[in-house]
Amino acid sequence: MTLSSMKQTWLGALGSWMRSNLHIRAIIETFLQPMKLQKAKHYIEHLAFRALSGTAILLPEALAISIGYFLGWVAGSVLRVRRTEVDAHLLLAFPERTKTWRDCVARASYAHLGREAVATLRLSRATAKDLSERTRVPDLELFLTALEEGKGVILVTGHLGNWEVGGGAFTARGLSLDAIAKSMANKAIGDAIAGVREGLGIGIIYKDEVVREVPRSLLKGRVVAIPADQHAHKGGMLVSFFGRNASTTRTPALFAIRTGAPIFLGIALRDPGWRQRYTVLLERIDFQSSGDVDADIRGLTEAHCAALERAVRLAPGQYFWHHRRWKSVPRHDN
Repeated sequence: MTLSSMKQTWLGALGSWMRSNLHIRAIIETFLQPMKLQKAKHYIEHLAFRALSGTAILLPEALAISIGYFLGWVAGSVLRVRRTEVDAHLLLAFPERTKTWRDCVARASYAHLGREAVATLRLSRATAKDLSERTRVPDLELFLTALEEGKGVILVTGHLGNWEVGGGAFTARGLSLDAIAKSMANKAIGDAIAGVREGLGIGIIYKDEVVREVPRSLLKGRVVAIPADQHAHKGGMLVSFFGRNASTTRTPALFAIRTGAPIFLGIALRDPGWRQRYTVLLERIDFQSSGDVDADIRGLTEAHCAALERAVRLAPGQYFWHHRRWKSVPRHDN
């Protein structure tokens, strides 16, 4: 091989490598670009969250709550964010009521969401004394009696009223409570919200820890709060909610049957008026075991869904009608 041919071969190989390298680089950049955009989006979201949190905390309470109420109203009545879904869900739940009534409930639910979002952000500065003074728990003695059984308590809750205040109402009274939560896509915001909960003394059990940690928590005599009104995907059970089948988690009933822990519905409804005061409604979900595990799971699930429906009917303007409760049929159903 001559020097000229060797040079041509070397240059050809180099050119081939560069073309291959550019191709690889393009592939890498193709995959990295969405990641960069997602990271930037999360960063902006976190900055906005921190700015909103700081503003909510620094402003006088009445002003901050009023701004939250107004922004919620604007989102629902002016910008109409997800308003089509909210209107459809209210029609499904209350077909017998007039459109005027449903529109009023829709506007109230948006205003309530904005107001309670601000109230929740302000919880990072709340003390046990603050929460005790702001909340009433009329049936607390009944709840304490159930705790004395020594099996812990499963507290089924939903997106009604202010669920964060509800958890704080228990910890402020010296009760140990763990809440099941789902990790957020934006980790920074998720960590900030987790920090608020932990500041209230609420332990967190993430979805991937449920099987292991819930029995441990109950064995220690703690309260385990489980939101049970979101659409359940894999493993959901079709249960009536406002007269229509909705895919519902089996988790509360399953752990109640396995551990013998009593189940309560717990909801912190906001009291009327502009003062931030709440009444925590508690209802024990009683049932008689048939010995058939599947039948008992269904019976308990139907019972706590019915209890939540009754609570929503008391204050429909405080319910989160924005999520798709009647989304689809689950993959498995008994």
